[in-house]
Amino acid sequence: MPVVRSVNVGRSKPAEWAEVGATSMEKLSVVEPVTVGAEGIVTDTQTDRRHHGGQEQAVYAFAREDLDLWGSRLGVTLRDGQFAENLTTEGIDINAALVGEQWRIGTVLLQVCSVRTPCNDFKNWMGVSGYDNAQWVKRFTAEGRPGPYLRVLEEGQLQAGDEIVVVDRPDHDVTVSTLFKALTTDRSLLPSLLGIEGLGDKPRAVAEKYVAAG
Repeated sequence: MPVVRSVNVGRSKPAEWAEVGATSMEKLSVVEPVTVGAEGIVTDTQTDRRHHGGQEQAVYAFAREDLDLWGSRLGVTLRDGQFAENLTTEGIDINAALVGEQWRIGTVLLQVCSVRTPCNDFKNWMGVSGYDNAQWVKRFTAEGRPGPYLRVLEEGQLQAGDEIVVVDRPDHDVTVSTLFKALTTDRSLLPSLLGIEGLGDKPRAVAEKYVAAG
């Protein structure tokens, strides 16, 4: 049964290495139920609002299985929340989820709408956390398993241990990994994004610009 293994929240802290001089990438696990509003978990802070947050990046999910993969490559055990994910999942391949797919977790209804793309803040965070961050953005991108950003369709509460129930799966083949590749390593995939219901405005704009440029 796919479940939320951990719910992780963070507070903004000063950080010289961060683009805006502060970060909330340090997400720590909480055991109590959390309230999820239209722009995410209400006790979580989204510091760099230019690049993160908002309704189309309300909740970020990353798989425990992928944390273990990276941990094996780094020679360490990565804790839940290390990649700044709000939800650490287990028992579901979230990178094979379809764009527009809907999940019921607790009383919250979420929709896959975008993907996390790695940045220098992510690289720097891994470095200050004590891990090998050499060419981190390139390495993370090459893996093609970024985890999805989720839109909140119905607000409510969720907590660690809640089942992840896929309640709607669209009739197309554009997965989280496909969307990520289209935005990063294989832009020829961008036209396949057009017409997908539930796709975030930012990736849609990239696809529309690419097609218009012909």
